[in-house]
Amino acid sequence: MVDAVTYRAACVQMRSGLDRAQNARDALALIVEAAKSGAKFVATPEMTNVVDRKPGRLFDGLPEEANLEEIGLFSTAAREHGLWLLIGSLAVKVGERRAANRSFLFAPSGEIAARYDKLHMFDVDLPGGESWKESNVYEAGNAAILVDTPLAKVGLTICYDVRFPNLYRALSQAGAEVLCVPAAFTRQTGEAHWKTLLTARAIENGAFVIAPAQGGTHEDGRETYGHSLIIGPWGEVLAESSNDAPGVIFADIDPRLAHQARCRIPNLALEQKLKVSILGP
Repeated sequence: MVDAVTYRAACVQMRSGLDRAQNARDALALIVEAAKSGAKFVATPEMTNVVDRKPGRLFDGLPEEANLEEIGLFSTAAREHGLWLLIGSLAVKVGERRAANRSFLFAPSGEIAARYDKLHMFDVDLPGGESWKESNVYEAGNAAILVDTPLAKVGLTICYDVRFPNLYRALSQAGAEVLCVPAAFTRQTGEAHWKTLLTARAIENGAFVIAPAQGGTHEDGRETYGHSLIIGPWGEVLAESSNDAPGVIFADIDPRLAHQARCRIPNLALEQKLKVSILGP
């Protein structure tokens, strides 16, 4: 974007619980705080509206998108404050005891500019007996999403997607200058990999990374890492939460810097398909 101008971006860090209405109120308070501090792009974490690992309880009263009250509240907030507002994800019912883990990007008009369903399900067994099978509850998405906004071209991803670099390469080759990674990283994996993975995605694609996180001990018993980050296209940390407490961090984004980084190291233009030779003993 040759005519791009610098704008202020904000990451909202949360500790969502079981009560969707309370979570929405908590998110809105932090969104308003970000807007009052001059942010024009605000992003909240994965599972902004509910963090609940028990499917029976999760689906008790969880509606389909058309009846999800949170959408109207966030649409109004975007319109009243003139924001590009990324709700990192909401749990949305899509079938009998099935949900989508879905991002919503609201334009300053309040209209939904884009939706993105998380592509990669977090099905892992970690040391110490910690186990997650996201695919038991959530339907995986089937499309990568890039949104061309007046602020920047924005690639949408969610949490576990960050471990799949080809997704970020595809978004960046399609023109993404900003890569969003709203997350609810576990404390164990966050301490080990969160900052490293996000920094790698920024450097290898010459893109800004905006990563709002859930943090702390949640009502359902899980622990998430927090430490929301905004990283520049040269790998520099522009803003970082030092803990797992709810709050807001800010950084100035100039999309022209992504193009400068890609001119210095033009790896996006040199993608090659390599033939792999598999050798035996």
